Amino acid sequence: MKYRKKPVVVGAVQYRGINSLPLIKKFMGEMFSNVLLRPHSEKLIIPTLEGDIEASVGDYIIKGVQGEFYPCKPDIFEQTYEKVE
Repeated sequence: MKYRKKPVVVGAVQYRGINSLPLIKKFMGEMFSNVLLRPHSEKLIIPTLEGDIEASVGDYIIKGVQGEFYPCKPDIFEQTYEKVE
């Protein structure tokens, strides 16, 4: 059997390092309080439905259809999503 992914619009922001934390905080709202910054690496630890996942500089933070947040590598993001006007 084959299946096609349903078209779903998601919110996302790209993590560009410590300077982008205010934008990430605004995007995630209260959920940002659960995010940890890994010292000396600028990596974020984001709690997801599948457990904690590390986000590196350049990764996108996506808000899923259930209000959950998760990181996505930029190459996968660009293959999977396109900007909606």
